[in-house]
Amino acid sequence: MCGIAGIFHAHPDRPVDPETLVAMAAIQYHRGPDGFGYLTQDDRGVGFSHARLSIIDLDENRGRQPFCMTGGRIMTAVNGELYDYKRIRTDLTLRGVKFRTKSDSEMVMHLYERLGLEDALPHFRGEFAISLYDREHDRLVLIRDRFGVKPLYFTEADGAFVFGSELKVLFAHPEVPRRFSDTGLFHQLMQTMVPGTTAFEGIHQVKPGHVVIVERAHGKLKIRQEKYWDMDFPLAAERAEHNEEDEEYWIEGVREQLMEAVQLRLEADVPVACYLSGGIDSCITLGLAAATQQSPVKAFTIGFDDVAYDETAIAREMAESVGADQDIMTLQADHLYDNLVETLWHSERTIYNTLGVAKLLMSRHVNEAGYKVVVTGEGSDELFGGYPAFRRDLFLHGLDTMDAAERAVWQQMLSESNKLFSGAMLAENELDDPALTGLIGFTPSCLQPWLAAAEHVPALLTPERRAALEGYAPGAAIAEALDGEMLEGRHPLDKAQYVWIKTMLEGQILTWGGDRVDMANSMEARPPFLDHHLAEFAAQLPPSMRIKGRVEKYVLREAMKGLLPKVLYEREKFAFMAPPAHTDPKKWAAMKALADQYLSEDAIREAGLLDPDGVRRLFELHEAEETSVSTQVQLDAVINHMIGVQVLHAHFVAADIPRIARRKAEALGWKP
Repeated sequence: MCGIAGIFHAHPDRPVDPETLVAMAAIQYHRGPDGFGYLTQDDRGVGFSHARLSIIDLDENRGRQPFCMTGGRIMTAVNGELYDYKRIRTDLTLRGVKFRTKSDSEMVMHLYERLGLEDALPHFRGEFAISLYDREHDRLVLIRDRFGVKPLYFTEADGAFVFGSELKVLFAHPEVPRRFSDTGLFHQLMQTMVPGTTAFEGIHQVKPGHVVIVERAHGKLKIRQEKYWDMDFPLAAERAEHNEEDEEYWIEGVREQLMEAVQLRLEADVPVACYLSGGIDSCITLGLAAATQQSPVKAFTIGFDDVAYDETAIAREMAESVGADQDIMTLQADHLYDNLVETLWHSERTIYNTLGVAKLLMSRHVNEAGYKVVVTGEGSDELFGGYPAFRRDLFLHGLDTMDAAERAVWQQMLSESNKLFSGAMLAENELDDPALTGLIGFTPSCLQPWLAAAEHVPALLTPERRAALEGYAPGAAIAEALDGEMLEGRHPLDKAQYVWIKTMLEGQILTWGGDRVDMANSMEARPPFLDHHLAEFAAQLPPSMRIKGRVEKYVLREAMKGLLPKVLYEREKFAFMAPPAHTDPKKWAAMKALADQYLSEDAIREAGLLDPDGVRRLFELHEAEETSVSTQVQLDAVINHMIGVQVLHAHFVAADIPRIARRKAEALGWKP
């Protein structure tokens, strides 16, 4: 797992500055502290750089990227892990390919050369962000993994296409502007981003499951983005009725696919540990890892001092049941805000809950314990219907045959279940967005709390930005970015899961809850549930095999029944979250101390993003006696976002990032 960067000029006779490439690698040193490399082709105006975290092929020189074929025919820089590489490398070797390394990344250029882009893509299995320059066709190709586990950003500035693993990598290029867009700022304050966008003007993401192809024509760049994979649920009309006799087929299929996905992700030339919470997802990955490996597995657990959010007791029971060596790190609620500013430097977007801070501290702890790789449980809820929002959508839109009495029982169950989520993962009141409902048939419950939070946003913006966004509909912007063909004719549960995958999973769970806070401490996280072979099988599951009665993730529980302690097998979904600020006086005081610094009138005026009167009124609403607990949870999130945009301004707009990057390169001794 590493960090990549590159520059592709519109004019091929314009050389790429090596010092800029090295600075772009240095500013993401945390992603790859084990060495760096860069390559340029001055007669083609292209250059790549790479910061390396050595996990496969530990030879410092042999595994150094970028890789380049003789004569510069194909040049690549790769971030991530590509599984099943030993079989592929053996097959290619039998066909006459000569490998120079033992790295999984080297196979990218060989597959591309032999098969071409379209036919090579199905062989890329894992979590990756790939850059490739094809000299013969004079084109640059960027490829992002199917779910967006690995980040990849790009922009066009002063006749150059600039890309990198993090926003700060692009900002290290002196010609790349650093300013918030009006819509990007709006979505930072409401939590949910428009897929493919960022908070900053002109900065884009390669969408999950997409390739970006950049070509030159008459001194200009031609940029296009094409989809190569999607979570393709079958049409509802084509789904067979749930048959009890077929259950064993689905259970066995999940068991087989998940075993393979976990076993592949244990492949490394360094030790592999597990993240372990009290949920069944990380417990399953730990159990499968323990069954696969000969030696005891190391399991790392985060504990909280708030008993309502702490899961260490259940995690401990799972660790003991499989003989894992467990390490529990208990965090104090008020300590989390002490590390928020650092976390935002790495997340590069605002966060609504300090879980991102907790994950940053945990990855640091794991790194200090001598580990570079962990297996995680992310993605299970997305595949198997684990979130309370899915259950609500299934009840409201997917159970047309239910009689009134049974519906009343379900309604009571939903109102009583997962009360911790109200205001954050579930909206306090039902909300209907016309654009989303027009596209999907309903407004997915996962988006409703953030669409409700969006109602507070206009009053928080400066008058100029508020005027520029008059009439802006965030729900419509999100709807426009979704692929309607993947939603049309699908079952409501499929629609709800698809929307979550495209918004909450990629934009939140895999960023400030995943890669960005793990790689902040040079920690590679591998989520086996997001193996695309498993995902394609899960897409075929009948809805009732995902949510059966009040049991979510039914098929997964049954498939892993022999692995899980009884308390876990029977346990209802509990989302892994850090306690909201208002739940603890010390945490509230810590948050207020940050607010006093970043939301003071002077700080607000200097950044030019927010309206101080709007900020003051929102705090007053939060502390008003008549404000409900659910609304307080929602406003906690908005306050975190307000602090967040101010911190992001300080990190990336006010600071001289190109200068910081060059100084970092000098301090590391990284030179052209």
